[in-house]
Amino acid sequence: MGREFQDEAWLRQEQALLERARQGEQEAMGELYQAFAGPLYQGVLLPRLGDPQAAEDALADTFTAAFQKLHGFESRGQSLWSWLCRIAANKAIDQHRARARTGKALQSYEGLLAPLAPAAGDAEEALARRIDHAELARRVGQTLEQLNPRYCRALQLRFFEGRSRTECAAAMDVRLGTFDVVLLRALRAFRKLWLEGEGEEG
Repeated sequence: MGREFQDEAWLRQEQALLERARQGEQEAMGELYQAFAGPLYQGVLLPRLGDPQAAEDALADTFTAAFQKLHGFESRGQSLWSWLCRIAANKAIDQHRARARTGKALQSYEGLLAPLAPAAGDAEEALARRIDHAELARRVGQTLEQLNPRYCRALQLRFFEGRSRTECAAAMDVRLGTFDVVLLRALRAFRKLWLEGEGEEG
């Protein structure tokens, strides 16, 4: 993949498109996107990420970064292809890192909420657990009220309504990658407020 971008006729066409795109011409940018988007998605991003939505997010980030840095690209008779591949690979790495950070934060939050699960055991123990649950639920609710409304919404969708990440992103009208970032920041903000509350009560 990418051999088609070494053809001399294409290189001349690409150079002309590059010059027009550097002048801010949207049509030229669109033609470059049409030429490179498919191969980048199929050959670079999807194999690295394995998830179509994540690959699409990374593709959008790739072209956003590329068009911002277009003036710094030195062709030296070569195609944009290799340069775009490097940007795309870096965006895929960013996606993996974001997933890892979010996954760790999710585990921490789920552990915090674990006591809210239905209680088992004898009646006395169940009653004690229900009292603990009520207190914990009260504190969780108070902490959520202190959060940025957008962060609170992300946590409510993901945890209290049990929606998938894709469904949460759709409900908030953002891309999946953006939702992951919002959720991670929400978890960090919740943890900070929660620990501050523990300190005050302690």
